[in-house]
Formats: sequence, structure tokens, C-alpha cells
Amino acid sequence: MQLKNKQDFWSGIMFVVLGVGFALGATEYSMGTAARMGPGYFPFWLGVLLALLGGYVSLSSLKPSAEATEVGRFDWPILLIIVGTVAGVGVVFDALGVYISIFLLVFISSIASHQFNWKVAAITGICMALFTWAAFIKGLGLIFPQWPSFLGN
Repeated sequence: MQLKNKQDFWSGIMFVVLGVGFALGATEYSMGTAARMGPGYFPFWLGVLLALLGGYVSLSSLKPSAEATEVGRFDWPILLIIVGTVAGVGVVFDALGVYISIFLLVFISSIASHQFNWKVAAITGICMALFTWAAFIKGLGLIFPQWPSFLGN
């Protein structure tokens, strides 16, 4: 067997490693059963499925019919923008609230795209803030600081 699609192969390996890591990490929590799930149940099975998907992607890259690709150079500035944005939002979340934090996360992370468009990024940020409100605040009833703390919410 010859490795033809290096991109898929290494992506699959990454999924396997992450999936196994999450599944093993989830074993530290109570599993429960399918009818009465514990805190470790969902992350465990999600990790298992991610590892299986990664294995499938890696193995399919070895097929003779796989498209031949190479792995391009790693773009460190893009990684730094995305990871820095996520870390920055984690720092300012309590001070700015969920809506502004989510908007900033989406907007600033969009700068990492090679096809960045500020209008699309702004619309996407607004839509994600609305989705966060609908899914997590209204749907699940989670309690987040919704607006900046200086507004006195």
C-alpha cells in the first residue's frame, strides 16, 4: 500500500488521537447508562466516534483510487489568530457578556480566512449570537452574563 492522499491520512490520524484522548479523558467521569447518562457518557462516545471516523479517513487515503495530495506548509499565523481569539474571548467573557464575546470570536476568527469579508463576518457573528441566545439561553436555560458587566445586567 502506498500513501497517496497525505492530507487525509494525517487529518485522520489527528482525529484518532483527539478521539482517543477525549474518550480516555471521559473515563474519569461517571458514565451512567444510555437511559440515565452520566457526565462522561457523551464525551466518551463522541471520542470513540471521532476516532472511528479518523481511522476510516486515514485508511481510505491508502486506497489506490485515493486522490494524490501533499500536505502544504503549516500556516502558523492563522493558528495564532484562531487560538488567540478563543483564549481572548475566554478572558473577556465575564466582562463583555455572551453576545459581544460570541460576535468578537466569530468576527476576529474570520480574519484568519484567506477570503475574509467584513460584511460576511459581521452577519455571521450576529447570527451566531442569535443562535447562542436561542439554543443555550432560551432552549437550555443556561445562565450566562448576557451583556457587559459595566451595563449592570
